[in-house]
Amino acid sequence: MSKKQSTTAVEAHYNTLIQPVITEKSTIASENNQVVFQTPLDATKPQIKEAVEALFKVKVKAVNTLRVKGKNKHFKGRPYTRSTVKKAVVTLEEGHSIDVTTGL
Repeated sequence: MSKKQSTTAVEAHYNTLIQPVITEKSTIASENNQVVFQTPLDATKPQIKEAVEALFKVKVKAVNTLRVKGKNKHFKGRPYTRSTVKKAVVTLEEGHSIDVTTGL
């Protein structure tokens, strides 16, 4: 495998996981070896699993995904729609953990 191929593979992993979702609910889920990430709408479960295992060097047990439809809002009287996002709830094997508060 050449250096160019390995860099594109790493870039693909970074593009698969946009950012961790840090909310009250995801913090509670972290007690059960679960981590929540925002992903692109076209990302698949195997791609997400491969990206998490490659970037964080952990073993993934399961990946559950959900699409959150964008809400209609108003700002200064002007209507707009928030973007639709996809979230991935990644369950890790026992003994593995990810600290999302630190950088990668």
